[in-house]
Amino acid sequence: MNRLDIRIEDLLPHRDRMLLIDEILEVDDKTAVTRATVSNRWPFFNGNTVHSLILIELAAQTAGITNGWVRIKKHGKDSEKKGWLVGIKQSRLFVDAVALNERIITRAENQFEYESYRQIQAISRIGQNILAEASLQLIQTNRDEIIEGDNAG
Repeated sequence: MNRLDIRIEDLLPHRDRMLLIDEILEVDDKTAVTRATVSNRWPFFNGNTVHSLILIELAAQTAGITNGWVRIKKHGKDSEKKGWLVGIKQSRLFVDAVALNERIITRAENQFEYESYRQIQAISRIGQNILAEASLQLIQTNRDEIIEGDNAG
């Protein structure tokens, strides 16, 4: 499978103003690097800036790129895109807000995996300036696992 054949929308369920990522710079089974440009359509946009809490969502979406990549390799492009941010183990936000049109590079790496659970470490930057670091807990399931779980009881 060629990375050029995959669109962001194939990897993530997010659409419209909740889809923050503009471009996938790198992706493999463990790591993703993305670029996002702060837009006036983003949640938390106040007219000039966006609140730094959005960097947590950007980290989760970047992690979702890797998880979606693995899902497509295993189950195909049309497989169900379901994933949840279930915990923020640690986060450090080094800015209060990010200005309109700033380009943010986010790197997310799977640190630990067990079945559909993943713990990831992410860092967001503008140039060499670190905006945020986060350790997130994610769950990703496919439709077949949900149905099997419903029938197990």
